[in-house]
Amino acid sequence: MTEAATAMPGAAAKGATRVVRVVLPGPLRQLARVSGEVLVDAVPDADGRVTQRALLDAVEARYPMLKGTMRDQDTKIRRAYVRFYGCERDLSPQSADTPLPDAVTDGREPFLVVGALAGG
Repeated sequence: MTEAATAMPGAAAKGATRVVRVVLPGPLRQLARVSGEVLVDAVPDADGRVTQRALLDAVEARYPMLKGTMRDQDTKIRRAYVRFYGCERDLSPQSADTPLPDAVTDGREPFLVVGALAGG
C-alpha cells in the first residue's frame, strides 16, 4: 500500500502539480516513517515537464527528515552511493534539470531511489 498524497497519479494540466510515485530504499523509508512507495506532488517547469530536481525538492519538502540523504543539502548534487531509476533506465548521470520520462510523471512507472553497492 502507498502513503497517499492528495491526488491519484495521472496526467496533469500544464502548470499543475504532478503526483509522482517514488520508491525509497528501506533505510530511507524507515527514516521517513513510511511503508511502500510514496506519492509526492512535483511542480513542473515552464514547459510542463517535471525534472529530477523538482521531484527531489518535492520529496524533501514532504519528508524533511530526508534532506541530505539523497543529495548534498547545500549543492543539491546526488550523493555518490545513491542512484535514480525510471522506466528501467539509470537516470543518475543526467542533469538534475533533465525532464523525467513521461511514464514516471504520469504515474505509470515509479521513480526509484536505490542505494548503490561498492566493492568487489
